[in-house]
Amino acid sequence: MTGSPLLLDLTDRLVVVVGGGGVATRRVEGLVAGGARLTVIAPNISPAITALGVRSQVRAFVDGDLDGAWLVVAATDDPEVNAAVAAEAERRRIFCVRADDATGGTARVPSVLRSGGLTLSVNAGDDPRRAVAVRNAIAAALDTGLLGARPARPAAAGSVALVGGGPGDPELITVRGRRLVFEADVVVTDRLAPRALLEQLDASVEIIDCGKSAHRHNLTQDEINAVIVERALAGKRVVRLKGGDPFVFGRGGEEVAACLSAGVDVSVVPGITSAVAAPAAAGIPVTHRGLAADFAVVSGHRDPGRAEAGWNWAELAVGPATLIVLMGVDTLAGIVEELISHGRPPHTPAAAIHRATLPGQQVVRAPLSGLVEAVASARLTAPAVVVIGEVAALGW
Repeated sequence: MTGSPLLLDLTDRLVVVVGGGGVATRRVEGLVAGGARLTVIAPNISPAITALGVRSQVRAFVDGDLDGAWLVVAATDDPEVNAAVAAEAERRRIFCVRADDATGGTARVPSVLRSGGLTLSVNAGDDPRRAVAVRNAIAAALDTGLLGARPARPAAAGSVALVGGGPGDPELITVRGRRLVFEADVVVTDRLAPRALLEQLDASVEIIDCGKSAHRHNLTQDEINAVIVERALAGKRVVRLKGGDPFVFGRGGEEVAACLSAGVDVSVVPGITSAVAAPAAAGIPVTHRGLAADFAVVSGHRDPGRAEAGWNWAELAVGPATLIVLMGVDTLAGIVEELISHGRPPHTPAAAIHRATLPGQQVVRAPLSGLVEAVASARLTAPAVVVIGEVAALGW
């Protein structure tokens, strides 16, 4: 096809669809989504079209049916009727899409992609399968960041997105999370976020490293809250990029509350938490038929010997079949001691997974009573996820 591609605004403009079968149904659904005012004409109209509540006339097409139309779609299963519709549209200078013979009409329906404010249409010389394949390839490239599409225009208003980056491997961030990272004006990142993604960002993107680790200057949580709110109020698209999931020991709730209090538009993109991803990467299912029907996730970033730290050892020791401990390398000796003293058998299988999903991943397995020594012998350090329970004996 030769011609000039256009994007039509059909909002509240009359479009006549002649035909009531499967092809017509797909066209009607798309036009309804685009806001068009529709009239469907056909002797038989599908229940799907009827359910959309559009104006329908159950009869054959006749001259005069195109009065006031901006666009017509000929989508019957009768070529003669479609030809008559196209001829009438030609006489009235109304663009016509002919479903059975694209060359017999004056307009085409492209394969359309809408993503992050982009609208792309693909026509492949009247080869619809090729057009769909190209559209899908572009969609995949946009979603994975292989095709740069950062908005060139400033945001209409500032916003904050709390994005869970997953357990470490950049490929394990969600599709939406990755897209938002590449569209951001400002990225406020944690130490355990998938930082390899930041290397691919445009030089104009402001990157604020607030990663918390020992022996370095760290932003406090109040300072992090202030940064994301300040940048958003300045009209920036802010992504708060976290490791794992924002709401699993990520203090995401506090950041959401700070944004809401300041009147900032905020959204949350869940991430794959290392609590389940790290064991999976080591071949350990957190639940398994016949071994474990439940699991609990606890933070090891507390002194296990202090009652005010909130540990419920009696429940943790004999309750969940599988116990997942995050941020527990430094407190592991105390955790193991308390679990055994409160009833968890010393021979319970256990494992520690270091740098899960990343190059250099290391897995240490031992009975619970020997886990601390095994971790020390392997010189395993944080970040690591500890798994305690019969499932820890599994793996591949």
